[in-house]
Amino acid sequence: MSFNKPLSKKITVVKILNIMKLSEFKHLLSNLETLHFRLENGHQVPVHFHVTEVGMITKKFIDCGGNLRTENYINFQLWYAHDYEHRLNPSKLLKIIELSERKLDLIDTEIEVEYQSSDTIGKYSLDFEEGQLVLKNKQTNCLAEDFCGITPIKKKVQLSELGKNKVSIDKTNSKCC
Repeated sequence: MSFNKPLSKKITVVKILNIMKLSEFKHLLSNLETLHFRLENGHQVPVHFHVTEVGMITKKFIDCGGNLRTENYINFQLWYAHDYEHRLNPSKLLKIIELSERKLDLIDTEIEVEYQSSDTIGKYSLDFEEGQLVLKNKQTNCLAEDFCGITPIKKKVQLSELGKNKVSIDKTNSKCC
């Protein structure tokens, strides 16, 4: 995600594919006074959370089509306990990130956040909405749809609507008609 919305301290945010990179997160942190995380469903992360780890994750794998792939992302783990007095502020988190950049040679790539959900650790992408950092649900997907024979979902159209919206019908791959 890049930024295009004004924030409280007149910074600008531009969204691209709902992916927040490390540089964008650092920019946000430098302009925020407090940290508030919430899940996409509205559930608030307790304000006494800790960032228990910052890391660079490299995932090298073969997809179901036999393609070799590599993904890199910056990983933050959010955790909270009975330390109700703990409050991590944006400048302290920025210092933790800067130390991690020096020690781990972090690259400017997508952020993934781990957070304990009700029964397992969830992995989330990061977004920013209405002054809060939002943990967005991540979804799995087939990376080799052509190889696996998965066809894109076609839009269903009512026959009575064909003339109204001037929808064209492609009969070249149709199994009917």
